[in-house]
Amino acid sequence: MPEGDTIHYAGNRMRPVLEGFVPDDLRTPHPRFTHDRWPERLKGRAIRSVDAHGKHLFLRFEGDLTIHSHLRMTGSWGVHRPGQRWKRAPRRAWLVMERAGHSVVQFDGPVLELLTESRTRFDQRLAALGPDPIREDYDERVFLRRLREDDPTRPIGDALLDQRTVAGMGTVWRAEACHMVGIDPHRPTGQVGDDDALELVRSVRPAMQECARISPMRRPKAVYGRAGKPCPRCATLVKGGTLWEDNRPVYWCPGCQR
Repeated sequence: MPEGDTIHYAGNRMRPVLEGFVPDDLRTPHPRFTHDRWPERLKGRAIRSVDAHGKHLFLRFEGDLTIHSHLRMTGSWGVHRPGQRWKRAPRRAWLVMERAGHSVVQFDGPVLELLTESRTRFDQRLAALGPDPIREDYDERVFLRRLREDDPTRPIGDALLDQRTVAGMGTVWRAEACHMVGIDPHRPTGQVGDDDALELVRSVRPAMQECARISPMRRPKAVYGRAGKPCPRCATLVKGGTLWEDNRPVYWCPGCQR
């Protein structure tokens, strides 16, 4: 699943093309949108802002309408220059916006919906999102409070993936944060002190912001995906496995992660 830096990066690429402008063309070629009339409802409306929160992207139009996207495991955003070949087949496009020769395309959904602005504020899925470390308004006090409201027996590595606690962190950033701070991701959250908990996000926040600006391909990967290879810090072989109820992949160094 794309992590928060990927979504912010997509938003940063879209913003110069779309923000403040009325799209020259907007269409929804996927059959599921046959009766939704998005082109008619959004015709002539400028896009006021393009912004991201965690793994969610919002295109806010004039007139209290917002396109909300969550890519889950299959979706992708593409921003294509004039004449540039699309990154996926046109038949996989769910939303296409054209402006000044550029094409902004959402491929393969699966969450793509047109909401009123008020609904985006009161929708429980969105209202429950935790603070986003990539955003300037990230509030680590809210992160810590929500972490402490959670099950203290839950492994800290699993708690970091809960989007209600901190929005946008996925398995890559979870692995790197735990490695940077020297904490075994299996350690129960209740046994992680406040300073260490805050440092888990602080340690990766600058890199997350840099990847959102430049490219998610610049992510550090000291342990993620490196099972059986030496830890760059202590040379102990990195371990890999799955963690807690969701069984999502986890990587750690048993030598320097307590």
